[in-house]
Amino acid sequence: MCQECCRPSPQPRISRAQFLKLVGLATAGAAFTAGCASGDTGAGQSGGRKLIDNVRGFTLTADGPREFGSLLVEADGRVGGLDVGSAGGAERIDGRGRVLIPGLHDAHGHFGQLGANVSQLNLAGTKSLQEAMQALKTFAAQHPERQWILGRGWNDVIWGLGRLPSAADLDAVVPDRPVWLVRVDGHAGVANSAALRQAGITRDTPTPSGGDIVRGADGAPTGAFVDAAQDLVEQHLPKPTVDDLKQNFLAAQRKLNEVGLTSVSDAGTSAAELAVLHQLAGSGELTIRTNSFLTYDAFRELGAKARTDSVAGDMLRVRTVKLYIDGALGSHGAAMLQPYEDDPGNSGLPQLDAAELRNRVSQVMRDGFQVATHAIGDAGNRMVLDAYEAAAAESASGMRHRIEHAQVLAVEDIPRLRAHGIIASMQPVHATDDMNMAEKRVGHRRIAGAYAWRTMLDQGITIASGSDFPVSSENPFDGLHAAVTRTDRDGQPVGGWYPDQAMSPHEALRSFTLDAAFAAHQERVLGSLEPGKWADFVILDQDPLEPPPGRARWQTKTLQTWVAGRRVGEYGSL
Repeated sequence: MCQECCRPSPQPRISRAQFLKLVGLATAGAAFTAGCASGDTGAGQSGGRKLIDNVRGFTLTADGPREFGSLLVEADGRVGGLDVGSAGGAERIDGRGRVLIPGLHDAHGHFGQLGANVSQLNLAGTKSLQEAMQALKTFAAQHPERQWILGRGWNDVIWGLGRLPSAADLDAVVPDRPVWLVRVDGHAGVANSAALRQAGITRDTPTPSGGDIVRGADGAPTGAFVDAAQDLVEQHLPKPTVDDLKQNFLAAQRKLNEVGLTSVSDAGTSAAELAVLHQLAGSGELTIRTNSFLTYDAFRELGAKARTDSVAGDMLRVRTVKLYIDGALGSHGAAMLQPYEDDPGNSGLPQLDAAELRNRVSQVMRDGFQVATHAIGDAGNRMVLDAYEAAAAESASGMRHRIEHAQVLAVEDIPRLRAHGIIASMQPVHATDDMNMAEKRVGHRRIAGAYAWRTMLDQGITIASGSDFPVSSENPFDGLHAAVTRTDRDGQPVGGWYPDQAMSPHEALRSFTLDAAFAAHQERVLGSLEPGKWADFVILDQDPLEPPPGRARWQTKTLQTWVAGRRVGEYGSL
């Protein structure tokens, strides 16, 4: 399944003055009180020193792996030591022999969108158009008050449809209200006729640059829109309120903490969302550390005023700007050097030309931000590498720049990442999600540079792993499983899909911990359990590096999640 990246959802607009006012209120006297905000009142919520004892502890450090049996947490929420001789009267918490590892960091997710999905129609996992349309019918009947029916998660490849869905498909179920359903990768959507009317889209509507309006033989829009063309519909969607955004973040962080995530890099934060994150961090309600990537629009609105390395004890960081160069592989929007194998007239949809990309990259670097650019296809990745190299020669920003996804590269371009210190921010689940169509899209020759983790690691390239939630599962143990086995949850294909590109268990864990922190410029405070770093950790029901017989890595369950030495969630008995 092609599960690349979520497009930004409609956002309320706020001015720079409004943003600064909200941020000023949020950060005045900010202090991290996640333990209280979480509602967890059990052991480990006092502000004193704690000894997490009788555990099978494991952490990766710059000096290699380290095993330990106890973890000392200081009163300030930082690690005091491992296997200390004397805990000095610290409160002892019995880990009952469970596995304890550093909190996991998803290096590329969509924080607010994950929460927003809770209130929308979820079509992920539907096996056919008919099943999806039945779900739409049921959802619409359950929500008669909604002016628009919104949903996401459909996948025409899984459905075996051979085409994108159309307005006619949706009209047969919901003809009376606008409907907008986004593809699983976020790079295509389908509208019903009522939505087309609401948006004023007709056969005369021009196709925007970087997008595609799918048209029938008569030239009329079918209702399907790819990449930039989605904006024609999305600009008419109802905009959430600031309180809606807050509730989205709170709903999402509950899901993320529950699967063992203590940090996330939010790959596209609007100005309004950033103001809400400041408020949540300042009030102590934020229980997952957030490394926010400003959208380019937010960067233009806020500029260097938004830049900060740490809010509320490293609960929020804002030093990255997100750019896009192409679309997704599944919807044939990824920019390719040669046409698609299964669509010979199509080489993808670049979102910017080379000159504009370089201009944006240079602007971001000059303002002291890290650049993180979405690139899927080999042409898109080459354009990003060219832009980074040219801009870096002019600007000594001191930031490590990233390519988000780095999914299909020309083999000869891969060494360029190492040469320029560029981080490959990749999603292991994409390989197993996409394996049913990736080679059909790019062909056997180009697949050599696709999802090429082993090739990159062997060349000394840093891989920061994530999931691209809610496009893919937010559970990092799904990612660890895919990284090590190159199989799906069912263990297919037997032996793994191109298993020579797999990571070792230690490499996979490092990509979700220390290297994810490195990619966020937070390796001095996060990513491993070492004295002076934040005591962010999870207690698990099994060892994800070496699961017991009969169990897979993806079946690992989080029993407790701790952030800055405070337990923010308990999900099972030790």
